Formats: sequence, structure tokens, C-alpha cells
Amino acid sequence: MKTEKAVFAAGCFWGVEEYFSGIKGVISAVSGYTGGITENPTYKEVCTGLTNHAEAVEVEFDSDVITYNDLLQLFFKMHDPTTLNRQGPDSGTQYRSAIFCISEKQKSTAELYKTELNDSPEFLGRIVTEITEASEFYRAEEYHQKYFKKNPGHSCRIV
Repeated sequence: MKTEKAVFAAGCFWGVEEYFSGIKGVISAVSGYTGGITENPTYKEVCTGLTNHAEAVEVEFDSDVITYNDLLQLFFKMHDPTTLNRQGPDSGTQYRSAIFCISEKQKSTAELYKTELNDSPEFLGRIVTEITEASEFYRAEEYHQKYFKKNPGHSCRIV
């Protein structure tokens, strides 16, 4: 088994975590915060938008089973990457569409894929997904982990 990590933000992290958790080859999906300026932010702090963190999910995957490119394809299908700082009813920089790249290879792969999508008719608008170098990933509070399993009946918009 060859394990790698990837970090994606696509709005509410509950749905992103749930989505990736069900994919063959994904070992774990963890809700958290990244891309901001505050160390060890709390959910309450991130919700203010003042920390500049995104609600994100760190995905550990077996690259012998699923590739990073496969994860990118799933990421762009699970949300609307053409809306700036908004997914469904959630708005603010913490809900931005973003890919936090752990390596230069991830960054070049993500940038190429985004360019290909922008050159295709797949989306009506331009893709606003931020592609940046990964920064510290802070695991969200425990009550956010596996949120839908702990809270049946709740939902958030993930395609």
C-alpha cells in the first residue's frame, strides 16, 4: 500500500468528509481547518471569517487504488467550483473552493486539471478554486468528525 494525503475545501466540511469517506481507496477523511493565520483555531473563530481558514478535509488515500487525479475529478464534481466563497446556503471565505497542495506534483496536477476544465464546456462559469501550497492542517473538534454518522437526518449540499 502506498499512502498519500490531499487537502480539499468545498464548502461545509461535513459533506466533503462524508463524500470522500465512501470512496474506494480512501483510508481516512478528517474535517479541519487550513489556509489561515490563527494557530489552533476553533470552529467559532473560523466561522467569523477573521482567521482566513477554510473548512477543509484531509484525505489519506492508497495511491495504488485511487490516484490524486481521480480525487481531483471527484472534488470538482462534488461542489460548484464557480462560486466564490459560497456553497449552497453557506457563505464566507471559510466555505471557499480550494485545493491545498502538499507537493509541487499535486500543485502542477491540480493547476493543469483546472485549466483543462476552464477550457471545456463542463462548467458555465470560470472556476474560482484556489490552488495553493498546503499550510498547517488543524483537526476540527471531535463533534465535527463523522458528523452525519453521529447526527442522522442532518445534511449539507454536496452533489
